[in-house]
Amino acid sequence: MQKIISGKSLMLVAIAALSLSACKNGGLFGKKKGKSDVTGWNYDDKNMGNFHVAKVKYPKAGPGLVFVQGGSFVMGAKDEDVMGDWNNVPRRVTVPSFFIDETEVANVHYREYLYWLENTFSNDTNIINKALPDTLVWREELAYNEPYVEYYFRYPSYNYYPVVGVTWQQAYDFCIWRTDRVNELNLMKKGYLKKDAAKREMKGAGADGSFNTETYLMNPEMIQARNKPKKSDLKDINGKPRANIRMEDGILNMGYRLPTEAEWEYAAYGLLDQNPNPRKKENKSGEENRSNQQIYSWSKNPNGLRDNRRGSWQGKFLANFKRGNGDNMGIAGGLNDRAAIPGNVKTFYPNAFGLYNMSGNVSEWVGDVYRPMTSVDAQDFNYFRGNKFQKYYKNSSGEYERDSLGRLKKTDISDEEVKNRANYQHNNVINYLDGDSSSGVFYGYGVTSLINDSSRVIKGGSWNDRAYWLSPGARRFMQQNTGASTVGFRCAQTYLGPPEGPGFKEGNNFAKRKQKGKKK
Repeated sequence: MQKIISGKSLMLVAIAALSLSACKNGGLFGKKKGKSDVTGWNYDDKNMGNFHVAKVKYPKAGPGLVFVQGGSFVMGAKDEDVMGDWNNVPRRVTVPSFFIDETEVANVHYREYLYWLENTFSNDTNIINKALPDTLVWREELAYNEPYVEYYFRYPSYNYYPVVGVTWQQAYDFCIWRTDRVNELNLMKKGYLKKDAAKREMKGAGADGSFNTETYLMNPEMIQARNKPKKSDLKDINGKPRANIRMEDGILNMGYRLPTEAEWEYAAYGLLDQNPNPRKKENKSGEENRSNQQIYSWSKNPNGLRDNRRGSWQGKFLANFKRGNGDNMGIAGGLNDRAAIPGNVKTFYPNAFGLYNMSGNVSEWVGDVYRPMTSVDAQDFNYFRGNKFQKYYKNSSGEYERDSLGRLKKTDISDEEVKNRANYQHNNVINYLDGDSSSGVFYGYGVTSLINDSSRVIKGGSWNDRAYWLSPGARRFMQQNTGASTVGFRCAQTYLGPPEGPGFKEGNNFAKRKQKGKKK
């Protein structure tokens, strides 16, 4: 019996020794080290510098976001131009895949933002006041809307109603704040920020004590709550856990932002459902086909505003809008859209991408500066008007500085710096080809036009609009420093990976076939 036990013990010891050796050498049960295709050096090898290459992975939708598979589509008017604006002449463009919010940003979400500001910048009322939505947008000379002035933004009944009265600039700032909070949480979970970083921050830390993604990436020493995890796969050149995360590690979020006009319009149509045979698996092929032209956001009922399916919902309004003069919700006992003002952000019929209220409820800010000649000037890939190229500011000592909100200061790139570039020669190209000297077009704001470089596009139609404005192709504009009771916003995010989404490959792969001739 003792011999048998001894034999088994020796065998276990031998297996353990082999396993340990295999782990050390990266074989069998250990992690196999990656190797450079150009130098032959091992990755994550302390004897070769510990250069780390993150495993190829694709970003998942962040909180509140939905994946939108990109493609080409006809951007512009889908209905008769009854306003005679001629500002949305149809043209074909391509939009890369991206993420966008499932719903409009709601009052409760914006109040969370204000709560953070009130606690983090408790000594700076100017910052807090700048972020407050304008509740006076509800006030009318000949209407009793004072209850909405007082209660719409704050009262719990309206928690999940879209926030309104926000300017374009306030929406832009909210996106940056949201990016920072998501990334701050990612770093806290990974141990690169202290567990109580958010709590410290919200005890009046101010600009110097708040977390900002760009600041962390460009100069992490400026972030006060940094932490160095005891264990991590990310090692420095000495083989010890690295102190900071880089963008190439795949941990930080790419950032929330306002969608471009092209992205917003493409997402609103949800054209994926117009394809009768889309690719659903990697080993299957899809078709380049579209069965219907849509006017509104719903693929299953492309040209109507009422549900056409048989059953209890047949004939019900699919969106929140104004049917006609004095008819915002119908007749008591049979209300047509059951919403007198904006409705809950998750009501009404979602489109094929699962997005709510892309037609109706509230119009939405997008990133673009408004120009009526967009159809003539637009790039046909990833169109956007609104670029103003900048760089990070450094003081006379060559150091980065933070502004009053804790973000890195930026300065405009001079035209002199880019004059020899082939792709752009100016830092401010907001009025490029339409409003600049070379185009010969000028907008006399306040004299002959209401258009200037602060005019931003709004899309989608609202609770107080007629059906005409509910078409995603319709476009209007407002000054970026104004708000309205009919205008809110949602955020978007860039997607990096195969355009059909996670689970698919990129490009057509012919690795198993040789181009030597026809198969006999």
